[in-house]
Amino acid sequence: MRILIVGADSKYAIERPYLKYLSKHPSVAAIELFAAQQFFLAWYQKSVFNKIIYRAGLSRILHSINEDLLQKVESFKPDVLFVFKGMEIFPATLKKIKDKGIRLANYNPDNPFIFSGRGSGNENVTRSIPLFDLFLSYDRGICKEMESRFRITSKLLPFGFDIPDALYETCKKEPEIIKLCFIGNTDTFRLEFLNNLAAAGIEIDLYGMNWKESGLHQNIQFKGPVFEDELWKKLRAYRVQLNLMRIHNPDSHNMRSFEIAGIGGIQLAPSTEDHRIYFTDGKDIFLYTDHASCIHQIEKLLSMPVEAANQVRETVRARSIGDGYTYKDRANTVAQYLNELMMSN
Repeated sequence: MRILIVGADSKYAIERPYLKYLSKHPSVAAIELFAAQQFFLAWYQKSVFNKIIYRAGLSRILHSINEDLLQKVESFKPDVLFVFKGMEIFPATLKKIKDKGIRLANYNPDNPFIFSGRGSGNENVTRSIPLFDLFLSYDRGICKEMESRFRITSKLLPFGFDIPDALYETCKKEPEIIKLCFIGNTDTFRLEFLNNLAAAGIEIDLYGMNWKESGLHQNIQFKGPVFEDELWKKLRAYRVQLNLMRIHNPDSHNMRSFEIAGIGGIQLAPSTEDHRIYFTDGKDIFLYTDHASCIHQIEKLLSMPVEAANQVRETVRARSIGDGYTYKDRANTVAQYLNELMMSN
């Protein structure tokens, strides 16, 4: 099977672990990445003029990217075009590729029906949905809607984690910080939720982007953004890692759900269907339903004996490995889905 991935090639792109592990799968003869998002961003961020003409609808950059994709398909000759989100790709382009007998699969790490920001989707994403032979989503509700509304085969593909063993061992040695931590970028809901916790007397260390001028409570210490190894160290070190859902995944999970678990962090998360399926409340995750229950859980976890906290860390790490929450495992699942797609009529 020959796979052409269409998506992003940035350092933190979710496409990267899939490219890495699918390339090692025995059913994959060849795989390459067409970095449509990087082609667009390189042009868009080159000058203010480019931004102005794009927003005015006068740019031909997306037409150029789509023409390049068609040329890449012609030279690479994939069996499957595996599109991640697809904001840069026109439905007409996908139709031309499908007419060549190439199977089309899509994985959207956001909600294709709810756009919470400029980078979460556009009309190319929504208008292209009926063209796909297979739609993969992290959310069970989205999968059901794809099948009932669009009659498209849809499969569940949860998020995961990818941590080198050596980095995990390094993070294990980090001194524990007996405090609540939240790592993530700002939005109105998160700001209100964190300020309410702080007003109740909870001290919070906050990491992320765009928080400095957002009116944080005095009990919140803003530490700035963290990336790469430092991110994993912080996820591990704090006694309590708070997870907050966003508008496009109110009853499922997010990337942080498995990242905290994979590094052996102690996670305090909303009581969603997915969190109850993938973890066990009170054993390898701690769930809350509202501000009051969240505060109760925080106080309980901060007073937990060190030995009990260490047991939680070991338990959730073992479950994450044993139950196949790594991106290597997720890539094996994708390979299975794509092989099934190739064998279908």
